[in-house]
This record gives sequence, structure tokens and C-alpha cells, in this order.
Amino acid sequence: MTRLVLLGGGHAHVHVLRDFARRRPRGLKVMLVSPFERQLYSGMLPGFVAGHYAIDEIAIPLVPLAQAAGVDFVRAAAVGLDAEARTVRLDDGRVARYDLLSLDVGSAPPRELMPGAREHAAFVRPIEHFVQRLDGLVALAHSRALDVVVIGGGAAGFELVLALQHRLVREGEERTRFSLVTGGPPPLAAYPAAVVRRGQRALARHRVTVFDDACVAVEARHVVLARGARLACDLAVVAIGGAPPGWLAASGLQLCTGGFVATGPTLQSLSHPQVFAVGDVCTRLDAPHPRSGVYAVRAGPPLAANLRRAAEGRSLRVHRPQARTLNLLSCGERYAIASWNGWSTEGAWVWRWKDRIDRGFIARYARG
Repeated sequence: MTRLVLLGGGHAHVHVLRDFARRRPRGLKVMLVSPFERQLYSGMLPGFVAGHYAIDEIAIPLVPLAQAAGVDFVRAAAVGLDAEARTVRLDDGRVARYDLLSLDVGSAPPRELMPGAREHAAFVRPIEHFVQRLDGLVALAHSRALDVVVIGGGAAGFELVLALQHRLVREGEERTRFSLVTGGPPPLAAYPAAVVRRGQRALARHRVTVFDDACVAVEARHVVLARGARLACDLAVVAIGGAPPGWLAASGLQLCTGGFVATGPTLQSLSHPQVFAVGDVCTRLDAPHPRSGVYAVRAGPPLAANLRRAAEGRSLRVHRPQARTLNLLSCGERYAIASWNGWSTEGAWVWRWKDRIDRGFIARYARG
């Protein structure tokens, strides 16, 4: 039997499970390793934070999908990988041996990027940990006026600061003040100019104060900016790009300059072809693209096909990431901004469009 270990319960692996359930590979023994029994869909996290969704509405249960596919589910996290020995060391003391390995673990929270962040900030990832803290954060806001600072000027920071603002204002906590620290450029700087302007209007409309500056430290009651300002802060939320998992450094895999797994057109490691990687844990050196769930979702079908082909000893197929992506940015309320290839628009109807797409994604996998 060929031993395949699926490490992580990310967007692409969810599709692999669904694919294997429909046509179970022969001669393949599969294990799914994940520290969580469900995947919380990142695209719907702002809607959950804003109060538009219950937690079950944004979750894909992994255990039933694994059972339907004949896959063994192991609730654990990786703490080590030896690519030469083909072993993964787990945090429960076990060692998983593999013939084929697929990594879809996402990135790690950048806890060491800013002094004090580990002790005083809430990190968006892992999402499970963030949502577990949310009720406590909302309860704290009910007790007194707060200063909330979201660090990160990309899509995640933009959506989350507006989601938090909507949630607390809706619940009557209008005293709480909200700030967005962008890192230097304006919010949504990676998007076309029209989207940047739409985003700035949304932030102004909801009274979010924007600081086009970098955060250099997080303290118990303040966020310190590069230009010397000290922002009062009762809650700091870090929503910036993640770091590579720490155990990758000693794995023996070829890594990119940022420390993520270097992969090629067939989604394989450039140094160890029996290792596949998708999503935020890797970098496609032949076709670099942003670390976004959109790309991980699209990588699911080609990953499933190539894992099946690798197990059967057949040639693998090239996966070409999409050149253009549709981006739908929620604005706290049931209102969103759409961006596609330089075109943009906004409105409540865009949020309904996003809601329909997101609910459809969840339903597709909840049905098995």
C-alpha cells in the first residue's frame, strides 16, 4: 500500500477528501492530520465577526469527509518533518511515515514580527483560536469603552476592522474607537486605485481612523508606531501576512527566500517530488501569486488529480494559477466591494453575491 499523508485541513485538502470519496484510489492508504476537526472558511470569517453568520455556517466538518473517503483522521499538529526519512513528527508524540505527503497547513501567525505582539495581541490565524477569543472580546467591549487597533492594511485587516466595528456598534457599543494601522501604504494598496478609493470611503463612513504607518511594538495598553506615535489600545488584532511554520526550516525541503516550500508547476516540492504543497505554506517559483484562499481553493482539483496519478505511477499534470481573480471585500454591514481585472463596483447587491458564492462553497462540501 502507498502511504499518503494529508497534512492540514485547508481548502485544497477538503477538495481532495471529496474527490477521494467519489472515487477511492486503489492501493492507497490515506491519513489526514489536522489539529482541528473542522475547517473554518476564511472567506466568511469577517461575516462571522460582524454577526451575519453563526459558527456552524462557516465551518466544514473534516471528520465526516474523511470517513466518507476512507481516510484515517488524526487530530494532531506537525512539529517536525524529515523529508529524507519521509517522516512527520506530531505533537502527540507519534511519527507518521509516508510515501507521498501533501502539505496544506497554511501559514503560521507572525508572533515574533513585532515586540510584544505574542503577549498582547490577538492573531487572526489560526482562525479557530481567534474565534474562541471573540466572545470574550465582545464582552469586554460591553463593560467599557475600548480602543481597538487592527494591524494590517490588506484585505484581511480592512474587512476585520469593519466587521468588528459593525458588530460592536450594532450591539450598542458606540463608545468603542477603531483604528487601522496599514504598515505604510494606504489600505488595500495592492488593489486598483478605484478599489483603494472605495475602501477609504468605507473606512471613513464607519469612523475608522487610518494610520499609514508601521507598527513596531505592541504593549499592554498601547501600539507603538514607527514615526513615534503611541496609540491607546485595549485590543490589538494582527491581520498581516503569515510566517512559514517553524518546523519547515529543518525539514530538508527546498525553501524560497521567505522560508516557504518552493514548488513547481505540478505542485511538487522542487527538491523532493514525493512532497506536494499548496496554499499559504508554499511559493510557486514558476508562477508567483498572492497568498490568498482563492488560489488554494482552485488548487484542490489539480492536487487531487496529481496525488492520484503519483500513487498510480502516472505522469503529472501542470497546474496554472488563474491570472485574474474576483475579489469581494465585505465592509462590515451587508455591503461589499467587487474587484475584477481593473473593474470595480460596490453595494448591498455585491454582498448578496458574495454571500451566495460563500454559502455555495460551504454547502458543496457539507453535502460530501
